[in-house]
Amino acid sequence: MHRPDTLDEAVELLSTVDNPMVYGGGTAIQILIKQGILFADNFVDLAGIPGLREITPGAGVLTVGPMVSVRRMETDQRVRAHAPLAAEAYHQVANPRVRNTASAGGNIAHGDYRLDPPTALLVLDATVLASSVRGTREIPVREFFVDFQETAIEHDELVSGIRIPAQPPGAGRFVKNSSLGENDWPCASASVLVTGSTMHIGLGAVAPTPRYVACDATGLDDQGAVDAALAAIEPELDPIPDVRGGVAYKRRLARATVEDAVRAAWKDLQHA
Repeated sequence: MHRPDTLDEAVELLSTVDNPMVYGGGTAIQILIKQGILFADNFVDLAGIPGLREITPGAGVLTVGPMVSVRRMETDQRVRAHAPLAAEAYHQVANPRVRNTASAGGNIAHGDYRLDPPTALLVLDATVLASSVRGTREIPVREFFVDFQETAIEHDELVSGIRIPAQPPGAGRFVKNSSLGENDWPCASASVLVTGSTMHIGLGAVAPTPRYVACDATGLDDQGAVDAALAAIEPELDPIPDVRGGVAYKRRLARATVEDAVRAAWKDLQHA
């Protein structure tokens, strides 16, 4: 285990040591190691690097350090005021024990298609910061998830931050449904953000990667919005069958989850 004191030292290790892996909160890594499906020769632990646990306000953007805990993302008043939809999605992650340990950077870097926060980050059009010895580049979160358990992060890069734009006026809701238990991975999750004439939808657990779609919401009532949303998500539904359910079941649940999120958002709009 390597414990660098600076970000520069961390990215230098990633570029020089054999078979490295970044260690953040460790919740996913510990599980994968125990399952015997994760192997790394050198772990680079970010816990001791100053500044990586900061939440920094900017001009219409909140920059979240990679070691900010998921629990803090759900409770920090700046996050709740700036992007309440994101705070709600982080609030739904697993259970308090996991949320207190898991990090925002590790959560998104894990790249699992069932993760809750990416659904909100997709509709909010967030940006992932990726650092290496070559510098730091910005990756739109809508381009971040490239394949099953695969992200746009290169082998010598680490997630060094997440930039979340302010949630625009409108209504946003996050809904998820699980089949094996409240704390289990979801069978389907959805973030819906209605702003102006556009309905943004982020989908989790219904395809090999988190998915984003948008559709025109001009002049729609709640049923029209549900119909438009279901038509928009249909081409994106490609669920993976597992112990939580088969393809047909997950497709039905995805549609029900999106409908619940859309109806809740439309109700919020009517009472705004």
